[in-house]
Amino acid sequence: MNTNSAINYRPAAEEKQRFITRTYMWMGLALLISAVAAFYTSTSEQLLTMLFSNKAFGFKVVAIVELALVFILSMTLRSISVFGAAVMFIAYSLINGITLSSIFLVFDIGSIAFCFGGAAAMFIVMSIYGKVTKQDLSKAGHYLLMAVLGLIVVSLINWLLKSPMLDRLISMVTVVVFTGLTAYDTQKILRTAQRANDSDAYKKLAIVGALELYLDFINIFLSLLRLFGKRK
Repeated sequence: MNTNSAINYRPAAEEKQRFITRTYMWMGLALLISAVAAFYTSTSEQLLTMLFSNKAFGFKVVAIVELALVFILSMTLRSISVFGAAVMFIAYSLINGITLSSIFLVFDIGSIAFCFGGAAAMFIVMSIYGKVTKQDLSKAGHYLLMAVLGLIVVSLINWLLKSPMLDRLISMVTVVVFTGLTAYDTQKILRTAQRANDSDAYKKLAIVGALELYLDFINIFLSLLRLFGKRK
């Protein structure tokens, strides 16, 4: 009986680890694509002109495409193929990288590197916490998601008010909320991994998990940059 249990346990353990590895590999690939796209765009006068010279068209269209890709991926996850989900995720990370090119125009490169390192450290710590804690973070996750909606509303209001003090407060709250979501999303991914197999459904769930972690990291990074970044 023990031998059979060991035989049955090994594939389950391997599939769990494969799911986790796949999720973080997708996230790492997305960050790499975004970083390369952001840097390349910031050095291309033609792309910068297309994006920022026509404020009523270029940047706005790119932002709409970003939101549309996330919406389509979420709504069609059950029916879309793994290849289709992967293409949309890669396209999203590429387009998001293009929009992030503005940080190279506004902030000192040293500040960008410093805040990126700080975001990475916070992300790793909270990922470890989400992995090792015995506490169920589901309830906290629901409150944090509600906080995200609140941040969106307040950010839209501040877009009209243009209050530096409110912008700083939004950035501080964003850091707290998304560091918490990092732990919550990590725990959620680990729970999903407990049931994972090599089916297309779980391959797509790995991409969705990578997207959630990617968004956690990007929001932490950008908020730190707004708080501590040295402007040119």
